[in-house]
Amino acid sequence: MFDKDDLCKKITDLYPEIGECGIDITVDFDKSRDAWIVDLKKDDHNLKHYLDKPEAKLCIEGQQCVALGLDIAQLKKNIAHKQF
Repeated sequence: MFDKDDLCKKITDLYPEIGECGIDITVDFDKSRDAWIVDLKKDDHNLKHYLDKPEAKLCIEGQQCVALGLDIAQLKKNIAHKQF
């Protein structure tokens, strides 16, 4: 079993660039969707990624977090594009 702090720590361990580019991360459980919400913010950019329970468990175990990684990469690309 894990909580939001465990999941947040694992995500920032797997994707250290989140802190490097100043992206704020919030993790909470949404009971209505029965899924974890990973909310990433930087300036006027905002991205919400939903991790269902099995996917979050795999992420915690370090086995898979691919979809989240792709969303993080897209957010970073959008931030970098706006800065130029």
